[in-house]
Amino acid sequence: MPGVSAKSAVARGRGRPRKFGRPSRAVTVTLPEDALARLGAIDADLGRAIVAAVDRTAPKTKLLEPAELATYGNHAIILVTPVKALKELPGVELIPIGGNRALIALEGVHQIPRLELDLHEAMERAGDAAQRAALASIARILRDARQSPRLKVAERTIIVLEYGRRRR
Repeated sequence: MPGVSAKSAVARGRGRPRKFGRPSRAVTVTLPEDALARLGAIDADLGRAIVAAVDRTAPKTKLLEPAELATYGNHAIILVTPVKALKELPGVELIPIGGNRALIALEGVHQIPRLELDLHEAMERAGDAAQRAALASIARILRDARQSPRLKVAERTIIVLEYGRRRR
């Protein structure tokens, strides 16, 4: 194959090369004839025309990190993408804040060291690479904060009101 190195050909594996250079899947869609004509003016391949139109018009959104620090003043909080493996950790509750982000709330006091240990154990059990990456990202933030001479990890209370069952 001209222009393709042996290494990339081996890494890609057998079969047809990726059409868009990123994960994709087949879909069936019904479109009005006038929309099809306009898409055909963009590219004869309908799939490429749709992708080009979306890439042109969609706002450029920042890809979210699985965990990141949001700073305010001389404080910072950890914002996470809510993943199943994190929700399942004992004593962890994720508080949604919008934009597919959440805060981590811990039951009880002095739970941060326990959370670090639980994150590492969950990483070993997680079968999904995205889940492992999210857990590792949070663990890395906590480790870096713990080891930094300039930072300290301080626990704060988030007030969570729980609705109980209504009495009859």
